Order: sequence, then C-alpha cells, then structure tokens
Amino acid sequence: MPELKTVSLFFITALAEIVGCYLPYLWLREGKSIWLLVPAAISLAAFAWLLSLHPAAAGRVYAAYGGVYVCMAILWLWAVDGIRPSVWDLLGSGVALLGMAIIMFAPRGT
Repeated sequence: MPELKTVSLFFITALAEIVGCYLPYLWLREGKSIWLLVPAAISLAAFAWLLSLHPAAAGRVYAAYGGVYVCMAILWLWAVDGIRPSVWDLLGSGVALLGMAIIMFAPRGT
C-alpha cells in the first residue's frame, strides 16, 4: 500500500516539524531551558530529511504535505495544548487532507 506509506511518512514528517518549532517556542515564550534548541534542531533536520524520502516531485510533495501539517497541528492543539478542536477545525483538517490526497494520488499521465 504505497498510499498508506506516503500518508504515514507525511504524519511523521509533520510531527518532526511541529516538535522542532514547539521546543524553541517553549524557550522563547515559556522561559524553558535554552538546551531545548538542541533537540529542536535535530527535529527540524529530521523533518527536512523525511520530506526528501518521497519519490514524487519536490513541489508536489511540499504542497501535499501542507494538508497533513494542518491536520497534525489540530491534533497537537488537542493532545498537547489541551484545547478540543471545534467542528470547523475538524472540517478544515478534513478538507486539507482531501487536498493532499488529490495532489498525491490523482492519476497522472505518463
């Protein structure tokens, strides 16, 4: 199932990006240790590497990844920030995921 592999890789990539951005946020806004920048940098490097694992053209991958990122950010809102997503958050995430699926899995001419 290449589709499941693609979507799973996108979600892992989004998690790496969010963690890589959240840790500096904790340092800058919450007064946490500057040492959080070390795992943040590693996480952002992993994010860039994970994006490179997709066989599709880079621009297509970046465009489709955005849809998964939106969904993952809403899940983060719920799991980490403790804020229950609204119906509109969930609807928007669904639309973003639909956009990702159209971009990545639409039939293409050779």
